[in-house]
Amino acid sequence: MNTSIQQLAINTIRTLAIDSVERAQSGHPGMPMGAAPMAFTLWANYLNQNPENPKWFNRDRFVLSSGHGSMLLYSLLHLSGFELSLEDLKNFRQFGSRTPGHPEYNHTPGVEATTGPLGQGIAMAIGMAIAERHLAAIYNKEGYPIVDHYTYSICGDGDLMEGVSSEAASLAGHLKLGRFILMYDSNGTSLDGETTIAFTENVRGRFTSYGWQVLHVEDGNDIGEIERALEAAKQDTEHPSLIEIKTMIAYGAPNKAGKSIAHGSPLGSEEARGAKSFYRWEYPEDFYVPNEVYAYFSKIKEQGKQKELEWNQLFNRYKDEFPVLAAQLERVISAKLPENWTSNLPLYEDVDQKIATRITSNKVLEALSKQLPELFGGSADLSSSTKGIINGGGEFQAGQYTGRNVSFGVREFAMAATANGMALHDGIRPFVSTYFVFSDYLRPALRLSALMGVPVIYLFTHDSIAVGEDGPTHQPIEQLFSLRAIPRLSVIRPADANETANAWKVILEESTRPSVLVLSRQDLPILKGTTQLAKEGVEKGAYVLSKAKGKAEVLLMGSGSEVQLLIEAKKILAERGIDVSVISFPSWDRFERQSQEYQNEILPDSIDKRLAVEMGSSYGWYKYVGRKGKILGIDDFGSSGKGNKIIDTHGFTVRHIVSKVVEMLD
Repeated sequence: MNTSIQQLAINTIRTLAIDSVERAQSGHPGMPMGAAPMAFTLWANYLNQNPENPKWFNRDRFVLSSGHGSMLLYSLLHLSGFELSLEDLKNFRQFGSRTPGHPEYNHTPGVEATTGPLGQGIAMAIGMAIAERHLAAIYNKEGYPIVDHYTYSICGDGDLMEGVSSEAASLAGHLKLGRFILMYDSNGTSLDGETTIAFTENVRGRFTSYGWQVLHVEDGNDIGEIERALEAAKQDTEHPSLIEIKTMIAYGAPNKAGKSIAHGSPLGSEEARGAKSFYRWEYPEDFYVPNEVYAYFSKIKEQGKQKELEWNQLFNRYKDEFPVLAAQLERVISAKLPENWTSNLPLYEDVDQKIATRITSNKVLEALSKQLPELFGGSADLSSSTKGIINGGGEFQAGQYTGRNVSFGVREFAMAATANGMALHDGIRPFVSTYFVFSDYLRPALRLSALMGVPVIYLFTHDSIAVGEDGPTHQPIEQLFSLRAIPRLSVIRPADANETANAWKVILEESTRPSVLVLSRQDLPILKGTTQLAKEGVEKGAYVLSKAKGKAEVLLMGSGSEVQLLIEAKKILAERGIDVSVISFPSWDRFERQSQEYQNEILPDSIDKRLAVEMGSSYGWYKYVGRKGKILGIDDFGSSGKGNKIIDTHGFTVRHIVSKVVEMLD
């Protein structure tokens, strides 16, 4: 039996959601109305956090994966004392408000992740739980549980239909993430109707097979039953826990409770009044919070402040006993780079040497990992090929959480989504890797990386038709341009080993955006001049690698493996009396961030004959070549055969480049 104050608090959450959606005439009232008891129980009795310091490191993490139910979260944030006012709730879904339609990280205090695309919240929360286990294994000492918190998430039926949640849940079970607890709002209703029209699987059986502890709450309004399930979940430290809680969407609405119509539309004034009457809500005005509810939540806030105070005292003692570890932990949490962190960064001066940029990337990663313990990640079952691995870093496995290499398995989407959670957690700089063409599998998570501004590092190898015999299914064409089109994402495709090393440098200096490093499978020569020029050149996105001796007649530009062809073409053109400049163009977005003066220096208006060469979609290059320029690209799929044969067939030869330049000048 719920106490009167508990029930009053639950109904306050419900009515705030109803009123906010009604006022906005937009939103999802049904989920908050049904899930209010489980969310209240978690926040009131289990979730350790300090509203006065939402970024306190050892707080429990909470992710509302069912982001459409955002008013559930906003109501709890307001009542708990976070910097979110009643006026903010009244501006729900309005332009510029702090209460957008779906929760947004770094926009609303207390929101741990941007959610809304279903399933990804579960995966991000699992990433947070991975980060907690790794950092605890590294930094905790006997008597000093410095990293000691849980990760909780609330999801719905839709989240569990999305494949990414299955991928991530399978990984979580394998890793035995006992400090992750997923509360499943099982209301059997989706936007188009009852979930049985598309979703009749045995969810509990599925999660049991994943290696989870599975618990069941029959009455989603019974706080006592929910508490017993949460207690059982916390007692099992060997398995993540799924708590299925049976609820009713739009609970209390006289005509819409349990119906899909209540999923994504306002109840309507009459139905809203009916719901409040069902709750025995005695307050006539909208957006009303009884004083006793504020008082109840203020006690929870004080408990949170006390929890942080106790942790700070523990950490001060830890600093006295383990000063080096403590300083390192403080640094990685703050995401600051240590002094002289680039001292081991390799440079390549032997111009006769050839090395694939994926190999260089691995050498750079290994060197940097000795300076940066926060580097942590892995691949989608491809580390031997992508080289996305820290050699000697150990495997992160169940019971072996000190390892720095995560075997994500063939789960690209979950890999990227969990990496987002790791980055959101703080203390870890995650990297993930796969073949470039398979970036399509993880694109929604990569997009969220950019939207949230979290610095996940994406290593994509096998970057062109040079992949060869694996054929068109494995040969990226449109991927490079499509990733360049994502706002706030930095994409770098280096031309040689020196550009690759410097790409890692600028990537690690980025703290507010994710980065993609696009790498070759095939060996590439060390280009003359990159030892000196690549440092500033990669940072600025484009630079003149080989200047014309006099006034350039043509500008040749490209990225990656194609730059070597431009250099060779320049030599032949010079023999024919044609003077050109070669521009290495590793990163469009970095170039666009430079001053207009610098852009004009690299691409002077006085030279309108330009040729861009890149083994991928030509789309987008027109911005840089102009109306009188030409593009040698690929606007169809590749084919199976020897890599060199396919490259020649598509015209990526020095001879063809020379002929294109001569043609432009005729």
